[in-house]
Amino acid sequence: MNSADLAFAPRHDLGIRTVSVSAPGRLHLGFLDPSGSLGRAFGSLGVVIDSFTTELELSASPSDHLAADTPAAEAELARAAAHLSALRQRSGCHAPLALRLCQVLPPHAGFGSGTQLATAIGRAFAEWHGLDVSTATLAHWLGRGLRSGIGIAGFDTGGLLLDGGPGADGLPAPLLSRIPFPEDWRIIVVQDPGHRGLSGGAEKNAIAALPPLPQTVAADICHQVLMRVLPGAASEEFAPFAAGINRMQQLLGEHFAPAQGGVFTSLAVGRLMQWFADASRANGAAIGQSSWGPTGFAIVQSETRAQLLVDAARAGGHVDPALEIRIVTGRNRGAVVRDRNAPPRTR
Repeated sequence: MNSADLAFAPRHDLGIRTVSVSAPGRLHLGFLDPSGSLGRAFGSLGVVIDSFTTELELSASPSDHLAADTPAAEAELARAAAHLSALRQRSGCHAPLALRLCQVLPPHAGFGSGTQLATAIGRAFAEWHGLDVSTATLAHWLGRGLRSGIGIAGFDTGGLLLDGGPGADGLPAPLLSRIPFPEDWRIIVVQDPGHRGLSGGAEKNAIAALPPLPQTVAADICHQVLMRVLPGAASEEFAPFAAGINRMQQLLGEHFAPAQGGVFTSLAVGRLMQWFADASRANGAAIGQSSWGPTGFAIVQSETRAQLLVDAARAGGHVDPALEIRIVTGRNRGAVVRDRNAPPRTR
């Protein structure tokens, strides 16, 4: 548990039982086979990250009460209320509750905000009522995991994750691989708050409108993941890891470009990512876009290398004023759940 976990604590009166959840965001590094050339569609690679979280508290109340600490969280209150309603219908538990959204992830930006909100509310609800329900089941109850299972698995475990795509039963995708993300590596996360990626029905329609990804391209992506990305991370060999991510992102970026207006959803993010790539030819970097963007990422070997790249980009005038940049670590643990009547625990 790090300092960020310790800083997150319930603010309710000490006499009231409170369940709190702090759930990490993730970056979606790409699909294996979005067209399902062998009959099973999608399959996802992703990494859970620190410094981007959904945080909420659930407590007893004479009647239902929903509150938010920020304007972004307030915008999610209607969705939160719908999740509580669905959980009650599925579980048969109808006690009135107070739900406080302390912090939410940027919506439709590539961090898995919808899944983390749903799973965090679901886990708090289950903890409160003593329900022995898996995160995958909670996500299914709340309509999450229709394409990617990375955020669901990441809620429980953290790390670098590979899922096998959702099955015909409608349940979230099975987790195929979980590898700890190397402690020394760093991720430069670039946000463009002025843009939003596709989601929901728009995402589904965009995928349906694209021509099928050729089986040969899907095979190439799978080969990159299986023989470069995963073994590179497992053995902390950065060069093959970066080469595999870059090839994967190139193939998927070209495939999805007609639906998202280019390889990158945000032109400003795309320009900076290209500068990072050019500036990293000697040392290497794994560069791409998370999901439909607009968030871009550059994974490098160390904190020093990440800071040097960011400083050089700023000094050279390559960072659009609208962009936000953070250097983060991979997160090798899941959500933190606290019950006032029990010790804190990490999923």
